[in-house]
Amino acid sequence: MPLPADWLLRHWVVMCLLLHSLVLVTFCFHNAAAGGCSDGCYCSESDGGGKTVRCSNLQLTEIPQDIPNDTRHVYLDFNLFTAVPSNAFADLPYLVELDLSHNEISRLEPGAFRGLGSTLQFLDISSNKLVNFDPEAFEGLRSRANLTNNPWHCDCDLQMAMPRVDLEPASLTGIVCQTSEPEQIGVQGLAFLLAPDIDLCVVMKRTTDVAMLVVMFGWFSMVISYLVYYVRANTEDARRHLEYLKSLPGIQGKSEESSTISTVV
Repeated sequence: MPLPADWLLRHWVVMCLLLHSLVLVTFCFHNAAAGGCSDGCYCSESDGGGKTVRCSNLQLTEIPQDIPNDTRHVYLDFNLFTAVPSNAFADLPYLVELDLSHNEISRLEPGAFRGLGSTLQFLDISSNKLVNFDPEAFEGLRSRANLTNNPWHCDCDLQMAMPRVDLEPASLTGIVCQTSEPEQIGVQGLAFLLAPDIDLCVVMKRTTDVAMLVVMFGWFSMVISYLVYYVRANTEDARRHLEYLKSLPGIQGKSEESSTISTVV
C-alpha cells in the first residue's frame, strides 16, 4: 500500500530539521572546544580583539591550563596560588596584561613568564608572599610590573640580580625590604632601588678579602718554609763536601800551603 504524500513530506521535513540541529550542535561544540572560556571563569571580548578572561576570587590553587590562546587580558587575582610554574603562560602569545595579585605566591619558578616578553605590557604580582627575587623567573620581560606588598628579603643575591632583569626600571621600586642581610645595614622598610649608597655585598666582599689574605699568607708561609729547608739542606751538603775535600791528602797540602802563603802576605 503506497504511503500518503503528506506523510512522506512531514517525515522528510523532520529528518531535515534533525540533521540541521546535529550539524549546528557539532559546530557549536567545536567552537567551544577551540576557543571557549576556562572552567568557572568569565570571558568577554577585549577592545581591539581577543578575549578578557576573569578568574578572580574562585579559590583556584593552580594556574588554569585551558585559557583561550587569543586572550589579551587575564585576571587571576584573589585566589590561592602558591607558585607559578615554568611556561605557565607560554600558550598565550597575545597577552598584554596579567594580574596575579592577592594570592599566596611564594615561588616563581625559572621561566614562569617565558614567551610573554614581546607582548606583555603589565604584570601585577603585588600582595603575595614573595621573599626572594629570582631574575630567571622574569626572563625576557620588559613590561611594567607591580611588585609591592611582598615580604622581600634584601641581600647580596638581590643586589646582584637587579641588573639582570629587563623590567621597566621604575617597577623595581616596588621591592621594599622587609628583612635584610646583614640586618644592621638598616634597609628595612626602604625601597632598595632608592637606596643606591647601600652595599648589601659588603660583608661578602670583606669575607672574600679575608679569605684571600689567608690564602696568600698560607702560600707565603709555604714558600718561606721551602726556602729555609732548601738553605739548610744545601748548607749541610756544602759542609759535608768541604769536609770531604779537606780529607783528601793533595787538597789538604794545598790548603796548608795556601794558608802559609796567606799568612806571609
